[in-house]
Amino acid sequence: MPKLAVLYDAGQAVLSTFDLDEVLQRILAIARDYFHLPNVAILLLDKETQQLCVRSQIGWDAGKDKICLGQHDGITGAAVLKKEPVYAADVSKDPRYICAAQSTCSELAIPLMVRDEVVGVLDCQSDRVDRFDHETIELLTLFSTHASIALQNAHLYSLERQRARQLEAINIIAQQSTAVMELEDLLVRVCSVIQHAFQVPHVSLFLRDEGDLVMRAHQGELTPCTPPGGRFPVTQYPWSRIIETSGTIIEKDLSSTPESLRLFKECASRMSIPLISFGQTLGVLTLHSAQTNAFRASELQSLESVADICATSIQNAHYVERVKQLAYLDGLTGIFNRRFFELRIMEEIERARRYKGGMAVIMADIDEFKRLNDEFGHLLGDEVLRQVSSLFHQQLRKIDVVCRYGGEEFAILLTQINTAQAISIAEKLRRMVEAHPFPGVPRTVTISAGVAVFPEHGKGRDELIRAADNGLYAAKQAGRNRVCLASLVRAAASGR
Repeated sequence: MPKLAVLYDAGQAVLSTFDLDEVLQRILAIARDYFHLPNVAILLLDKETQQLCVRSQIGWDAGKDKICLGQHDGITGAAVLKKEPVYAADVSKDPRYICAAQSTCSELAIPLMVRDEVVGVLDCQSDRVDRFDHETIELLTLFSTHASIALQNAHLYSLERQRARQLEAINIIAQQSTAVMELEDLLVRVCSVIQHAFQVPHVSLFLRDEGDLVMRAHQGELTPCTPPGGRFPVTQYPWSRIIETSGTIIEKDLSSTPESLRLFKECASRMSIPLISFGQTLGVLTLHSAQTNAFRASELQSLESVADICATSIQNAHYVERVKQLAYLDGLTGIFNRRFFELRIMEEIERARRYKGGMAVIMADIDEFKRLNDEFGHLLGDEVLRQVSSLFHQQLRKIDVVCRYGGEEFAILLTQINTAQAISIAEKLRRMVEAHPFPGVPRTVTISAGVAVFPEHGKGRDELIRAADNGLYAAKQAGRNRVCLASLVRAAASGR
């Protein structure tokens, strides 16, 4: 076929599409069909790793189609180094040859160039010694210029599409930040949008909580190694480095890292970006992949823009949450009020029912509080209320809730707990109050408490509160300064 006809047909074929995979397949098909080559491949140069990686091939032996070579290794590497075609007429006599197919006898590597910069190599192999004559080499070299232009066009088109998706994601996240004020909803939506827009297998969000990072949301295809709400010390790598430097970390190969540190079982690489607002690191946005070396520094700009918007959104949600909390705080003691208790008891009952766990209600009351007020005045009485509230708050776990139910009465929600543990906690609180020296009060201050446990003493809000109240009443009747379990009250009632 005349040279011009070959070049015209080849140019029309490879320049008629912007899809990278389709461009690659057309280049290989032309090399195979027009030049009758059994083995042909395109290797693209990865600028970050400085490796030539097989992107598409025809005729290579099984297992060779995924190899990556150093940019100066083999005959392909020599073509990159020289920036001109390198021909091995007999590969058995060329020490540079790296076997890709057992049938190969001669190899021609032609660099794919864009503005004097190598972007890849067109590698042509034949099962005949000295298969490529001068005219064929010249024709394939001219064809490679069309192939280079087509690859560059496809690359630019892919970048534009990627940028469009990323800009859309940034816009959606920015809109979500103003439309969604509930923190948990915001975190879940952000993970979902990022996973879709950046086409990554998994996305997770961690927020700081004192000395830990807590996984608050995640979305994707990978399998978590820890349950929801998993905590990770900020002193642990890579979190320590992210917090210290306020910089992004790309971990290229986690395949030999323990599962507990990979976070997701299939995770082989990840990118972690700090969430920074007004100079404060609020948490970490992490992208995970089941492939090694899946993340590039070139993706950082868009992702860091997303992280900045996320940080601002999270900060705003924190402010809204704080305002809501103020509405649920008791003005005198600073602990939660009855309104918050009514909200949380329904949530905890539902959680205990769903996960078949235990929860308990303690109703506690300061003994003879009216007499204390009458003897020492309301100002001292208020101080006693504050100090009792503080004792409760200090002794309970973070997951538990203590509220001022009204007057001198307190309501406490204990989660993930059984009957014996609930009674033990109530007794501990009683002893702490009894032993505490209240300044200005010359006598011992005590409390009485009633304990009710889900589901033994009730499966609904009203039943549990009534049972705990009955326990409190029994404690008062029995002489005060004691704890009574609701079941004891029922046993006594049935015995009358």
